[in-house]
Amino acid sequence: MGMRILVTGGAGYIGSTVAAQLLELGHRVVVIDDLRRGHRGALPERVELVEGNVGEAQTLERAFSAEPVDAVMHFAALAEVGESMQAPEVYFHNNTSNTLRLIEAMLKHGVAKLVFSSTAAVFGSPERSPIEETAPKRPTNPYGESKLMVEQMLAWFHQIHGLRYATLRYFNVAGGNPNRGEDHTPESHLIPRILQVALGQHKSIKIFGDDYPTPDGTCVRDYIHVSDLAQAHVLALDALNQRAPLIYNLGNGKGFSVREVVETARRVTGHAIPAEIEGRRAGDPPVLVASSEKIGRELGWTPKFAALESIIASAWEWHRTHPKGYGDAKA
Repeated sequence: MGMRILVTGGAGYIGSTVAAQLLELGHRVVVIDDLRRGHRGALPERVELVEGNVGEAQTLERAFSAEPVDAVMHFAALAEVGESMQAPEVYFHNNTSNTLRLIEAMLKHGVAKLVFSSTAAVFGSPERSPIEETAPKRPTNPYGESKLMVEQMLAWFHQIHGLRYATLRYFNVAGGNPNRGEDHTPESHLIPRILQVALGQHKSIKIFGDDYPTPDGTCVRDYIHVSDLAQAHVLALDALNQRAPLIYNLGNGKGFSVREVVETARRVTGHAIPAEIEGRRAGDPPVLVASSEKIGRELGWTPKFAALESIIASAWEWHRTHPKGYGDAKA
């Protein structure tokens, strides 16, 4: 008999992919999403949608009271570093305060299992690469700080209330599936931006800085396929039955430079994809790559889409067949 699982942010890019995997495994899924950044079209069939914000008492009551909830997977967060540097108050309210409201509702309704979508931004500019779980946590922006504060809260809730939780930290999620892909407004992520150039929606891709201490001068970043990422969350949920807490970093272990990503996209799409070099962006470390050695060793997680080419090809397939994304224009 499957569990009834609450997925917050389940109409988003990652949350909807996780929801689909849970349904395939025979679980029942209830989604909380206010659809401001998520998409109704991303929701798998057979999910129960509670439309509203995860910080609203009424929304939480509707989600938890209809039927017992066995576990929560929490993806409802804002995740733009630049935006967090302009409006830190929005990030602490949405990412930290609203998560506290969610945990309070879990405690009230006796729900003891949580899988938390964190970020490798909790590490800031790391001293060593790839980044292991024990690396010092020194966020360099309010986004990373807002997630680190939740991680600290979870440790206390585990110690005092017995909350069984898993924290998964990752950098850049990419790729697509036939029914789901990446559709943000505005789009700030590198791979979809590049593919929008290939589709003729932008004239060129901007590369911010080519004078970094990296092999080709451009920033090196981690990319992980959304389906592989979703599978890691599902594995973590299962593992919470045996032990808790679980804390894992997720990445490809080596990283790819911005130039490499552009070159690979040119090969995959067959388009020229003009690139323009601009100045560095504030707060961009030269190399950000996470190690997944621990989750591989402990939970047997191995990415199916290890090659950058396969990640970009799956994203291109979705963007080519959905040039306007989900088609529900966001304000």
